Amino acid sequence: MTKQLFIATYGCQMNVYDSARMAELLAPLGFVQTQTPESADLVILNTCHIREKASEKVFSELGKLRALKLRKARRGDGRMLIAVGGCVAQAEGEEIRHRAPFVDLIFGPQTYHRLPEMVIQVLRANGAAVIDTSFPEEPKFDHLPSSRPEQGVTAFLTVQEGCDKFCTFCVVPYTRGAEYSRPVSQVLDEARQIIEGGMREITLLGQNVNAYHGVGPNGEEWGLGRLIEALAALPRLERIRYTTSHPRDVDDALIAAHRDVPQLMPFLHLPVQSGSDRMLTAMNRRHSVDDYQRIVGRLRAARPDLALSTDLIVGFPGERDEDFQATLDLVGEVCFAQAFSFKYSPRPGTPAASATSQVPDSVKNDRLARLQDVLAKQQLAFNQACIGRTFPVLLDKPGRYPGQLVGRSPYLQSVHLMAESINIGDIALVTICAASQNSLSGTIAR
Repeated sequence: MTKQLFIATYGCQMNVYDSARMAELLAPLGFVQTQTPESADLVILNTCHIREKASEKVFSELGKLRALKLRKARRGDGRMLIAVGGCVAQAEGEEIRHRAPFVDLIFGPQTYHRLPEMVIQVLRANGAAVIDTSFPEEPKFDHLPSSRPEQGVTAFLTVQEGCDKFCTFCVVPYTRGAEYSRPVSQVLDEARQIIEGGMREITLLGQNVNAYHGVGPNGEEWGLGRLIEALAALPRLERIRYTTSHPRDVDDALIAAHRDVPQLMPFLHLPVQSGSDRMLTAMNRRHSVDDYQRIVGRLRAARPDLALSTDLIVGFPGERDEDFQATLDLVGEVCFAQAFSFKYSPRPGTPAASATSQVPDSVKNDRLARLQDVLAKQQLAFNQACIGRTFPVLLDKPGRYPGQLVGRSPYLQSVHLMAESINIGDIALVTICAASQNSLSGTIAR
């Protein structure tokens, strides 16, 4: 009997990957995905704990789902199961159980491979909730379906998970666990399946993806650079990207891959978080501003057309005016094509949350506005510098107007063009004729 499954995905690309695998796991039980929760027999909130007030947003959504669950029961339409997975479930499972006792299933990001048996257990339990926020010894990837029924032309592929860095602001080591790298053969097998399904671009995912150290075919350890070289040798794979990286794990082999592998796109997300050495020490980033600048210099020497994006935090505990100015100075020196900037917000259980030198919200707001103004100007300048250039654009979806297609440039910019003679999935040479803050427009190169 077919049952309806709705998955709401929050947060990073890794959660998008995880949600897709959850749907694959539940398919043998008869679950088919639906686009709205109203008709669903099972609703999963796949949560992220990185953003501010993440758990409160989850509880807000749960309140809406509780009303849906009650309405469905009153109509006699059967039982709606509600599940909370991901990092909020891992960090606050007992709180969810206490505040939302109508939730049927709570599971962490390391246990979703057990979803089928957990769902069956809930159905047999006659109302008792099932909670699994353990860190199993067996890697979850060993128990996921071997096939990837993909749609579209781009795909995410998780190769590394967890974090051993313990930045003082971050919950990832506590919710995702220690660093784990998938074996090379497993990654390559999944990549082949993705390519056979029509994918032309793969983005490799990991909390610290460039800390990848998977076991190779002969028992030796491979780094990310070597893995990228092996992926590039697979027929019909046109593009490779990876995210998110840590400056400490940019090694010689990875830099060489940026120089030597044409399929590796010239766009790198390399979070720095602050331009102040004092703040970087307080954050336990274990790299200095000079370290970051030298890595950027080596990458740009290896690949002169490389563009960078980054993450930045303002208002970290103890941040002074001179620390914030140092961040502005670094941004001015590096010139980012794109950036994600945030006000610091405490995460329960992290060392920075208990710091006594918290920065007032008014100061955080002012600094964030100033920083984002600089970053927006840099992004616009980078986009405008693309006018007149010709890029290979991977077309991945229709535009909002008849005959319009939208694709991605090598720099991950959204590119709009009118094109009747090409199709989604094609890589077209496009000459850029206009640029805005967030996208480009172009025409097929003649």
